[in-house]
Amino acid sequence: MSKTESRGETSPSRMIDARIAELGDWRGEMLARLRALIREADPEMVEEWKWRGVPVWYHDGMICTGETYKKVVKMTFAKGAALDDPSHLFNSSLEGNTRRAIDFQEGEEINEAALKALIRAAVALNAPRAKG
Repeated sequence: MSKTESRGETSPSRMIDARIAELGDWRGEMLARLRALIREADPEMVEEWKWRGVPVWYHDGMICTGETYKKVVKMTFAKGAALDDPSHLFNSSLEGNTRRAIDFQEGEEINEAALKALIRAAVALNAPRAKG
């Protein structure tokens, strides 16, 4: 039992499950697919539930969030500006110095290989540096 569950609260993973079910439309399906790709890219990813309802994925620090809006599901990478994006997936929040995002709209195809590569690159960026 996790610390969260021991206090009678629901685990972050269960809260994300509930959010996906609650949406009940293309946004829930998209969030579920993105979540599956995150897990495929990095099985050691840790899920959290932050800011009153935003799924957040961590590995040695924040990797990305999965926000749902009326017309988009937004995947925001915490250090996206530092990542190479050879497939040009980033299409939102391009002006900042730190974050970058991908807005997915209804019916949009996901470039799964490129997205998993971007997730792996974000994990590598967070990896602790060897001291020597």
